[in-house]
Amino acid sequence: MYHAIKLSADVTDEEKKALTPDSGFNLCGIDYFESFGRRLYLIKHYDKYQDALNAKKERENPNEYLIVYKGS
Repeated sequence: MYHAIKLSADVTDEEKKALTPDSGFNLCGIDYFESFGRRLYLIKHYDKYQDALNAKKERENPNEYLIVYKGS
C-alpha cells in the first residue's frame, strides 16, 4: 500500500490526465530520474484490462514502477 500512496504523490495531476486514455487502458511507468512533472511515461495502450495487467506482470524489471490507467 505504501507504494501506491508514494507513486501517486510523485507524479503530477497533469501527467495523470495526459496519460489517461479516452478508452481502454494505458500501461505507464514512472522514471524517478526525470524531473518532477516529467516522470510518467506511456509503455503501451491496451483495449482490455486483462491484457494490460498481464503485460504489467510480464515486465522483466522487478524494480520498475508501473501503473495502469483506465479510460475515462
